[in-house]
Amino acid sequence: MDTVVSNLIKKHKTNDPFVIAKNLNITIVFEDLGERTRGFYYRKLRRRYICIHRDLSDEWKRFVCAHELAHDRLHKGVSRFCIDENSFFSPGKFERQANEFAVLLLLKNEKLEPEESIYDFLKRNNIPVEMTEYLKTYNNALIK
Repeated sequence: MDTVVSNLIKKHKTNDPFVIAKNLNITIVFEDLGERTRGFYYRKLRRRYICIHRDLSDEWKRFVCAHELAHDRLHKGVSRFCIDENSFFSPGKFERQANEFAVLLLLKNEKLEPEESIYDFLKRNNIPVEMTEYLKTYNNALIK
């Protein structure tokens, strides 16, 4: 997963999921998805789409875009209607992978400052604090 993220950032010269998605010709749409759905990824007629709930905060929109970009990169050929409130807290394998990918993409090359808490680190990098558990995989790399 780290290699996929590193290659994306190197190729697109950014870790901004919106820019990367645009460069990959993935259409991003913002719609009212109801109370429980934050976003989803799907393919139709060889076209790829990321749909994000328009009422989310900018922080969540960015995270959802990165999460759905993960489905495009890691789970090719699988259209997923996947992000609802519960999927972040009891996710299956694909959802866990997408959350880990999103955290890695959004934090690539970022390090904890001395005395900085994980929560402050996430806030500084505009990542929802609910994603703390997905830092565990990268904690050692963050501290170096």
